[in-house]
Amino acid sequence: MASILTEVKKVCGLADDYTAFDVDMIMHINAVFTVLDQLGIGPEGGFFISDVTDDWDDFEAPDNQKNLTKSYMYLKVRFVFDPPPTSFAINAMKAQIEEFEWRLKDLREVALAEEVIP
Repeated sequence: MASILTEVKKVCGLADDYTAFDVDMIMHINAVFTVLDQLGIGPEGGFFISDVTDDWDDFEAPDNQKNLTKSYMYLKVRFVFDPPPTSFAINAMKAQIEEFEWRLKDLREVALAEEVIP
């Protein structure tokens, strides 16, 4: 099992056992899950975490969507929690986030089309 909180903390440069920012991280993670729900990614009714016990196996989505969701999650949380120091890096991160959002929407549309086509 891969804890969502633990993995996102790692990408943001925080050790597993450093819990001072856990509340902040959980808030940002849940905000991203809300965005994902609005994009049509994840389980119907949305998804959220409450602590380190929630893992990626709990997030119901096709593997291709889930894999991209992880990278999207890391970028979005990192951008809010610890934004880059230069405008060049900020713009590059924003562009990557926008690309992932487009690709996630595309994956969702393809999945919906496949449900309709027998």
